[in-house]
Amino acid sequence: MLHIFKKILSKIFTFYCLHNISHRDSCRCNYYCKFTSLTKLGRNCNFNGMHIYGAGKVTFGNNFHSGKKVTILTTFHNYEYGDALPYDHTSYSKDVTIEDNVWIGEDVLILGGVRIGEGSVIQAGSVVCKDVPKLAIVGGHPAIPFKYRDQEHYRLLKEEKKFF
Repeated sequence: MLHIFKKILSKIFTFYCLHNISHRDSCRCNYYCKFTSLTKLGRNCNFNGMHIYGAGKVTFGNNFHSGKKVTILTTFHNYEYGDALPYDHTSYSKDVTIEDNVWIGEDVLILGGVRIGEGSVIQAGSVVCKDVPKLAIVGGHPAIPFKYRDQEHYRLLKEEKKFF
């Protein structure tokens, strides 16, 4: 019974959260998510509680998966050359690109201006404020690579189209 209830909730969240986003039918929201109109989704994206804020473009590749409480910030206050302290009334935006086959753990913060490389894994609780290399497993604040996925194994799974 619980399994059926979760499927119904997933369909409701998917419809509600993605109704104004150009997306493929294979994308799914299992918990409440908040996207902007500048969000672009690949195929087979699975969200478990994503919130995107700001005026920057956010692009997701294919086969994306996220944990709960993932936040992406794309707009920032002007604190460097503004006309007031601690910041002025102007702001600027930076885009985020998340490539294919990326898995982002729970409670991750991603700041604008980063590219998360194909096949990478972001450890739960991380703050991503600079680019993540392809196949990297990163964690911490700031998130830094501490391991890499096996390239040959990754290539074989990709060629065999074994996507979750």
